[in-house]
Amino acid sequence: MKVSLTVIKADIGSIGGHIIPGERLKARVRDYIEDKGTKLIHDFRISSTGDDIAILFSHSRGEGDADIHKLAWDAFKAGTELAKEMGLYGAGQDLLKDAFSGNVKGMGPAVAEMEFEERPNEPFLFFAADKTDPGAYNLPLYLGFCDPMYNSGLILSPKMASGFRFNIMDVSYTEGDRVVSLNSPEEIYDIATLLRDNERFVVEKIYSKNSGEIAVSVSTTRLHNIAGRYTGKDDPVMLVRVQGDFPAAGEVLSPYAKGHYVAGFMRGSHNGPLMPVKQNSSISFFDGPPVVSCAAYCVHEGKLTEPADAFDHPFWDYVRNNVSRKAMDIRDQGFSGPAMLGYDELEYGGIVKNMKKIDKKFKVRK
Repeated sequence: MKVSLTVIKADIGSIGGHIIPGERLKARVRDYIEDKGTKLIHDFRISSTGDDIAILFSHSRGEGDADIHKLAWDAFKAGTELAKEMGLYGAGQDLLKDAFSGNVKGMGPAVAEMEFEERPNEPFLFFAADKTDPGAYNLPLYLGFCDPMYNSGLILSPKMASGFRFNIMDVSYTEGDRVVSLNSPEEIYDIATLLRDNERFVVEKIYSKNSGEIAVSVSTTRLHNIAGRYTGKDDPVMLVRVQGDFPAAGEVLSPYAKGHYVAGFMRGSHNGPLMPVKQNSSISFFDGPPVVSCAAYCVHEGKLTEPADAFDHPFWDYVRNNVSRKAMDIRDQGFSGPAMLGYDELEYGGIVKNMKKIDKKFKVRK
């Protein structure tokens, strides 16, 4: 059976600032889909990460389907109405357009999709991040799909021996989707050259070279390139098929033990370690730290199993303690140097206005 997975995530309102959307808001989104979407979809799940609500759909309508995207858009609009009634902070924050135009990509919400022929058993991982941008997945994907130190299947599994094809997008280019396709292991240095720059080059999709099947889909749109102003980090989502031609679930998850530094944190303007958190976790310290959740599923004949919380294990408590220490270490440096993002990433922030004002006061000595 050919099945499509679509995940669409947005911040439509939060309790007490950028903390958590709350159960009432998630229930409104869930109720809307149950009422309006039964004829369109096979199954769906609602979850939250930080202050964002995510909708995971299983259906047979392919990628970019207008009806699926409109269902999510309308569900978020219904949630926004409740958020306004409740006086939640940032009601409808990620809905950057007034009217639906056929596809929510480019309208604010984060979107990741893939279509494939179901295997007899079809496990996959759904990642959702908050207070960071799509480049946060660059390093874990590189390590999980290119590096046998993290993915031993690259040297143990004949199905993975030929490697993977990476589609990488230049997200600073605004005239269209500027994408390059590079093969691992042959072009591994070229892949590394691009993925080191998390703010410009982002993995969009990954394919198995053995089967040609899609393995990974990441949301890639940069919000400030849509809105023309700073609106917050993009809080990306990602779908990853696992086992067989693809890495095992544990090989995909292992790089997240690093707690690597990513852009985001308070006002989306700092660097901080990415903390693996349990499903439906909130945001707290310094509007962070940047967080990522992972729900593991199987899909069979379009129906989703209950989610298994991949980061709800004693091991990840140890990792979270280490990430907390790393977060404190870099926050001790305040606004100075690498603790805060570079000027280009603050382009739409108040610091630019201050710089313009200060710039007029400079004088060149003769």
